[in-house]
Amino acid sequence: MSTVIAAEEKKTYLNRPKAIGIKVRKPSFNPKAIRRHFFANSPVMSHLLTALSSTFPIGEQFFVHSVRNVRDKITDEKLQAQIAAFIGQEAMHSKAHAEFNDAWRRDDYNLDRFQAWLGRRDALIKSVPPKYQLAVTAAFEHFTALLGGYILRHPEVLSTLDDDAIKLWVWHAIEEIEHRAVAFDVYQTLYKDDKVRRSVMRNVTTGFASLTFYSATRLFMQDWKKSVPKVPQNLYGIYMLSKMMISLIPEYLSYYKEGFHPDEIDYSKIVEYWKTKLADEYGMESFQEDVHAPIYS
Repeated sequence: MSTVIAAEEKKTYLNRPKAIGIKVRKPSFNPKAIRRHFFANSPVMSHLLTALSSTFPIGEQFFVHSVRNVRDKITDEKLQAQIAAFIGQEAMHSKAHAEFNDAWRRDDYNLDRFQAWLGRRDALIKSVPPKYQLAVTAAFEHFTALLGGYILRHPEVLSTLDDDAIKLWVWHAIEEIEHRAVAFDVYQTLYKDDKVRRSVMRNVTTGFASLTFYSATRLFMQDWKKSVPKVPQNLYGIYMLSKMMISLIPEYLSYYKEGFHPDEIDYSKIVEYWKTKLADEYGMESFQEDVHAPIYS
C-alpha cells in the first residue's frame, strides 16, 4: 500500500507545472579566487557583504523550513510550483555561500562563533508558530530583493568586483528577485494578517541591521591590520553604503502600504540585461540556457 502511495506522490510531483520566471540554476564560480577586500578594495563594504554571506547558509535553510511548514495547505498548483522552485533556489544559495564562507575561513577569519550563535537563534525562531516564521521569511525576502535590485541597477557597485564575485552576487541577486513574492503569497493565501506582517517587518528590520553591523564589525576587527590603513577605500565604502540605504527607503517603506505586493516593483528589464551579460560575457551556462534557448522547427 505504501508503495502505491509513494508512486502516486511521485507522479503528482512530476506532473506539477513548472514555475514561470523562477528557475533553479547551479552557480559556476571559484570562491577561492575572490579577493579578501573584493568590493572596491574597501574593507568596510567587503566585510559587510561577507557578514551577509555568513548568515545565508542558516538563513536560507530557515526560509525553506518556514515555507515547507505550510506548503501542504496550499491548493493552488501555480503557487505550489513556485514553492518548489523557491526551495530549489534557496538550497543552491545556501550551498554557494557556504563555499564562499569556507574560503574566507582559509584566510583566518573566525566565523564559527558567530554561526554557532545564529544556530541558537535559528532554533529559537523555529519554536514560534508557523504564521510568524512565514512572516519573518516574507520580510527578509523583501530585504534581499531590494538589495539585489540595487546591485543590478547600479553598475558602479559591481565595476570593481572580480569576475567570480560578480558571478556569485549577481546570480544570487537575480534569483532573489525572481522568487521575491513566493513567501509573501503563501503568507497572504493562508493568513492575510497585515498587522502581523508589518509588525514582524519592524522587528526584522531592527534585528537585521543589528546583526549585520555586529558581524561586519567583528570581521573588520579580525582584519584590522589590513583594514584600518585603507582610509580612502573605507570612506568610499561608507559613502556607497549610505547612498544605498537612503535610496532604498521608499522601496522599503512600500512594504507597509495597504495592498502592497512585491511584484509592484518592476525589475524585469535590469534582470534580463544581467542574465544576458552573465551568459555572454561571463560564460555562465545556466544563464545561457535562459538567454539562448534552443529553437525547434
